[in-house]
Amino acid sequence: MCHKSSDRGASDDVVDSSAFRSLGSRAVTGIPRPAAAVGVRPTTFDRLFDEEYARVAAIARRVLGDPVAAEDVAQEVFLDLHRRFGDNPGAKATAWARTAAAHTALNVIRSNRRRAVREEGYANAPSLAHDPQVAAEAAETTRAVRAALARIPKRHATILALRYTGLSYAEVASALGIGVNAVGTRLRRAEARLRKEIGDASV
Repeated sequence: MCHKSSDRGASDDVVDSSAFRSLGSRAVTGIPRPAAAVGVRPTTFDRLFDEEYARVAAIARRVLGDPVAAEDVAQEVFLDLHRRFGDNPGAKATAWARTAAAHTALNVIRSNRRRAVREEGYANAPSLAHDPQVAAEAAETTRAVRAALARIPKRHATILALRYTGLSYAEVASALGIGVNAVGTRLRRAEARLRKEIGDASV
């Protein structure tokens, strides 16, 4: 991973969650929500769900490489958020949700022994690459990176997951509760640790 390759727009990694998101926060919490036509104003949680669901799912997908598992993580994150903070979470709820997405997804790849089988299925899906060797090498690299993410300290894996989903340095800093100036240093350390982990595993 390198800084330059991560500067593309976040839209590349945003999960198409429109089908589930259209069901709204009620689908996650199970709590009845009055219809908008009644004139009841949406809660802070409702607005946060609408604004952040796709981003939270994208962070999870960046770690897992599996859109279905990413949706599961996103739902778990918002359910946990509602349990903790209710209908009106505070100003830090967005940062909390993004960090929780990374943490929860990392826990999945560390504990789910079926991940390798699921990932193999996605790696073998039809690719835009016409060269089978190129496609195979790309799939192998992806597997190596995700396996390494599962082994390095969570603080390193978390900042990598957040940054390479397309979050800016300011957004990463907000999610982690650190200064913007500290993001670059922590990111470089995390990248170095990831490269070392990948290198050690290949020996």
